[in-house]
Amino acid sequence: MINADMDTIDAENQVALEGKTGLINQVLQLQHTLEDLSAGVDAVKEENLKLKSENQVLGQYIENLMSASSVFQTTDTKSKRK
Repeated sequence: MINADMDTIDAENQVALEGKTGLINQVLQLQHTLEDLSAGVDAVKEENLKLKSENQVLGQYIENLMSASSVFQTTDTKSKRK
């Protein structure tokens, strides 16, 4: 009778241990997934900053071209009417 009880306790401990091991593996997998997602977010942030900087440079370049071109110069409408 005592051996049967011990076998039951051992079986229950084994099931509990397997459950804990499964949960630990899931936690580790989720941690790796979170690390991958964080790395992806960081890469996107870096790319975004780079593109913003490039857009500023291009915007300044376009402004300079427009100010240098006579086509985009503002005209005084009052002087044309006279």
